[in-house]
Amino acid sequence: MSVPTGVREATDADWAAIWPIWREVVEAGETYAYPLGATSEQARGWWFDGSRVTVLEEGDRVLGSAKMGPNRPGRGAHVGTASFMVDAAARGRGIGRRLADDMVAWHRGQGFAGIQFNAVVETNVAAVRLWQQLGFEVVGTVPRAFDSASHGRVGLHVMYLDLARPHVSSRP
Repeated sequence: MSVPTGVREATDADWAAIWPIWREVVEAGETYAYPLGATSEQARGWWFDGSRVTVLEEGDRVLGSAKMGPNRPGRGAHVGTASFMVDAAARGRGIGRRLADDMVAWHRGQGFAGIQFNAVVETNVAAVRLWQQLGFEVVGTVPRAFDSASHGRVGLHVMYLDLARPHVSSRP
């Protein structure tokens, strides 16, 4: 198994590699509330929406992607947000952690005060565990706000990381 080469900013040319991951994750119906059956162009517009988009590669294969930026405009722009998608075949290899470390470092470098995730599906235990390991706290849960394909209606966590606290890196 080769080692992922690293996180870099995505280009428009990366969409061809991101799209199959995006489609698989969304169509699974377990983690994102994007509409099912979206076209590639619709999905591209949602993912490449002016946010910073990154990819993590292994050789010339994209294993995951993240997008990040302000959670809200104007007076809320000092708090960031992000979204992540990892290729199903690459899960469990630390791809999400590496994307997350890059995302937290980017938000810190840009002067954000914190990072808020608006909708972490409570049954997405791997993501919830990762965010908690990195210092995020569940600050609230909206009951039955997500219609999971396998669990029915489940809660959506709002999670927050105060960037005034030191970052907990996933690297030893």
